[in-house]
Amino acid sequence: MHGGGCTCGDCPHGRREGHRRAVARFLARRDELAGGRGLPAQVASSAGGTRQWISDELTESARDVAEHSRAAGESWLTRVWRRTLMVLWGGVVLLLLAQAVTAIDSGWTVARTAGLATAACLAGLLTAAARLHRAHGGLLAPLVGEDNRLSTSRAVAAGWVLFAVYTVLFLAVRLAASGTAASAPTGLRLAQGAGLLTVVAAVGLIAVVVRRVVTVRIITQRLQKVAADRPRPGDLVCDDAGRGSFTDAQYVLVGTAALVCATVLFARRPDRLPELPWGLTALVLVSAGVYLAGKYAEGGRPVVLSVVRAREPGGLDGPVRIGDDIEIRGAGFVPPGAGSPDRLALMTVRIGAVHVHVPLIPFPGGFTSPSDTGITVPVPAEVEPGRVEVQVVTAAGAESNRVSVDIVD
Repeated sequence: MHGGGCTCGDCPHGRREGHRRAVARFLARRDELAGGRGLPAQVASSAGGTRQWISDELTESARDVAEHSRAAGESWLTRVWRRTLMVLWGGVVLLLLAQAVTAIDSGWTVARTAGLATAACLAGLLTAAARLHRAHGGLLAPLVGEDNRLSTSRAVAAGWVLFAVYTVLFLAVRLAASGTAASAPTGLRLAQGAGLLTVVAAVGLIAVVVRRVVTVRIITQRLQKVAADRPRPGDLVCDDAGRGSFTDAQYVLVGTAALVCATVLFARRPDRLPELPWGLTALVLVSAGVYLAGKYAEGGRPVVLSVVRAREPGGLDGPVRIGDDIEIRGAGFVPPGAGSPDRLALMTVRIGAVHVHVPLIPFPGGFTSPSDTGITVPVPAEVEPGRVEVQVVTAAGAESNRVSVDIVD
């Protein structure tokens, strides 16, 4: 009988099922507490105590969900490497079938043998590499970034590099099989491969530069980034929050279209490197430039615009006092991909020298605070009366600007 810690992932009580049940328990608990049910009698009479108890209860439940999510992600990576190999060798089998069907009329040629031998050789090398990295997703390992998401720049670069390696190996195998020394060196001349060389160099350079740009922007707090539980195919065309990204999508689409065109050109003239038209090469370069510009433009630091005293309906207006709630208004408080409850619970507000953990305030279906544009926190008794500075620290560790507020005793 499998238990909740099973790593097979497909049984009813595997890690994936454990994660699903943990999420269901959290959602039910959140909606229960949002409706005022399930509160202990000791805190029911105090609004502040009730809110703090609810926040602590939800934070503990959210951490349980996060643990199950990480376990399910690790199990997924362990399983997916075999599936990537099935796709890889399935492509080799499809190539064999296509070669066999098209050879019915024209007959079997040296080029067909070279194509199959090259595909099998390349698939064997990739299989060995995937086995070494089977704990990290196999063939997906080089495509996964430091944030545990599929990298668009690495995926596009990997596609072009694999195509270039295949063409060179194909010409080498064909040269060895044909026994002639004239055709292959001619096909490998720079005049034929200039366009392909330009594209491979460009997409490879983009992959390196983008990694450096993202790292520098994170260090300088101009970009907020949190790790994902596991890679997903949507990462290639979406931002960290799962929303569609124009710059990523156009880079993938243009790169894929150009790669298909290069494949057709090589299939029509298999005796040389594909001569990519310079118009197509320029299109890939423009797309890469747009993608790089998007990486420079995305993200930003959290910004506090104002700090006001929160007032309940029917309450009196007045200055901010010890024990009052303050509402911090601004933008960028929740980084993309940090909307899960366990990440929201990591947010902190500095009020003077006191660090206040942001309480989770639920409502049926979500949280009223914290949000990307507003945070509500109490002013603790440890804060000294007078003018103090308020600053927000997000789940990604980025610090906002400081805004002064007067607190009276």
